[in-house]
Amino acid sequence: MNLTIKHNELSAEEFIYLWESVWDDAPSLEQTALAMQNTLFRISVFDGQNIVAMARMIGDMGLNYYIKDVVVKPEYQHKGIGKMLINELMKFVKENGIKGTGVFVELCAMPDKIPFYEKQGFSANEAQRLKLICEIE
Repeated sequence: MNLTIKHNELSAEEFIYLWESVWDDAPSLEQTALAMQNTLFRISVFDGQNIVAMARMIGDMGLNYYIKDVVVKPEYQHKGIGKMLINELMKFVKENGIKGTGVFVELCAMPDKIPFYEKQGFSANEAQRLKLICEIE
């Protein structure tokens, strides 16, 4: 593998491509482009010219950061790329947070991915994730 990490270059098209490698029903190109514009920090990983992984950080930069859309193409999983993504995200938080304070770094994980995140230092709490899909007319 010839891996290259890129910061803040993840395009909407690349996002959708990776999304579709692991999930169904990708968001629209327009919706994804807007999300990329408003993401605090984007990471993409390439093997040569091929994108193989991504992750995003959203939040307010003061109190809360939220990790979103951590995706590693299935054939590249279990090779340390996910850990590399989390390390890059945490480096961003540490470089941009206010010294002498603590901030929440949160994420939502599917049950089979929880052990991976626990190895990265995350722990579950008693909160339950709630969601509402708001249809835009």
